[in-house]
Amino acid sequence: MNDQNLSVGRWGEAVAEEYLQRQGYLTVARNVRTPYGELDLIMQKDDEVIIVEVKTRTSRHMGLPESSMTPGKTAHLIDAAEHYIQEHPLSQGTWRIDVVAVVGRPGCDRPQIEWFRDAVA
Repeated sequence: MNDQNLSVGRWGEAVAEEYLQRQGYLTVARNVRTPYGELDLIMQKDDEVIIVEVKTRTSRHMGLPESSMTPGKTAHLIDAAEHYIQEHPLSQGTWRIDVVAVVGRPGCDRPQIEWFRDAVA
């Protein structure tokens, strides 16, 4: 991944995190590495842990950000999420995987955000 793509991706993660915080979610962790891949955000609200995959594009010209969730990426995400949950057991409560799609670029005043709850099962 080149520096520009990495910069846009990190910006999208920050935008998604702020958005979810405004919805009442607390940040537990960012960019968690597992043997199966990286988890962008771990958020929590009440007794529920939300593992968030953030997909960012600078425009819709190449398609919607969420369209990049291939079956292979989804399988890796599930494996990474299950590994995280096993390493960080919940005393009580549930967990799910959400996808947040962001369209925009650093410096953009109003990025477009779409939140897909329980997107990966």
